[in-house]
Amino acid sequence: MMTSVVNPIIEKPTIESDLLASLKEELFEQQQVILHVRYLNPTFFGSLIRIWKSSFLIEHGSQNRSKLIHAQNISLYPEWTEIPPFVKYEFTLFFSGLSKTCEKFDFKELIPQSGGFDIPNIERNASDVYRVELQDL
Repeated sequence: MMTSVVNPIIEKPTIESDLLASLKEELFEQQQVILHVRYLNPTFFGSLIRIWKSSFLIEHGSQNRSKLIHAQNISLYPEWTEIPPFVKYEFTLFFSGLSKTCEKFDFKELIPQSGGFDIPNIERNASDVYRVELQDL
């Protein structure tokens, strides 16, 4: 017995332009910003570092803030990560996406004590992946 297969013509679906724009904006909002941070412990003694959930990327020219989503290789408050003397220590922070109009931002840890991370004037790039160095804490 012989069977024949008919290949139907499948039309490409169309999406209304308003819906497509809305979906693109939602996808953009879900993007992340990745901050690779390097810290050199300049002391003869061990050093302790940690990150608070109240760390943000604050956009210049607006009040928009990207919140910390995940921290890798560094403890979250109230825990501490110990850094041996003279060691270059690296950790990675993941933040929610910046607005598409953002060109420059600050990395700030807003905490109720002195010594929070503060890296001003980070220039935005197309990949939203950054490498920064922390000076003395």
